[in-house]
Amino acid sequence: MPTGTTFRAPGAGAAGEGAPSQQEGATGRVVEARLEPPAPVRRGFVLGVDPGTRVVGFGAVRLTADGPQLVGAGVLRPSASADVPVRLAEIRAALDRLLGELRPEVVVVEQAFAARNVQSALRIGEGRGVVLSCAAAAGAQVVQVAPAAAKKALVGNGQAHKSQVAAMVARMLGLQRPPEPLDATDALALALTHVVRGTRPWDR
Repeated sequence: MPTGTTFRAPGAGAAGEGAPSQQEGATGRVVEARLEPPAPVRRGFVLGVDPGTRVVGFGAVRLTADGPQLVGAGVLRPSASADVPVRLAEIRAALDRLLGELRPEVVVVEQAFAARNVQSALRIGEGRGVVLSCAAAAGAQVVQVAPAAAKKALVGNGQAHKSQVAAMVARMLGLQRPPEPLDATDALALALTHVVRGTRPWDR
């Protein structure tokens, strides 16, 4: 059975060999938190992510001379019966793989909003944290967009219904019908909002 590693303060020996007393306390380890250099990103690729802890929507577009083109869209579904920490770990692993495949220049994440249910707000916040950290670790520019702002940018109405947003997403991407499920369409709406706003780093 493998043994664990014991960390001692500098200069401390085993118990009874100069180890600090309870009154003296112990010196904790300081570990520098740094990111590994990410892989090069693909200029003009924008990934939208609709975060959650049960379903995560994603949608990627690529900017071309003819306008934005669909790269791919879908959802990430962690194990439904798993506890929250396990679901978050599964989402992180799946996102890391997705980001590694797409290497987007920009990742647009739905911004936190006031929720009536406190528990739901906490869960969404946990999911957002995973997405934000994964995107940053991948070397992407991270942009946060509020749901109402995305609706306003695409439809002209911050209170627009999801079906209206989905229809506009399909129209902008030249699709006969919106991608399914709506979580994926919402994610594409986030990516397209970034494009519509003209905040495209590859234009600078």
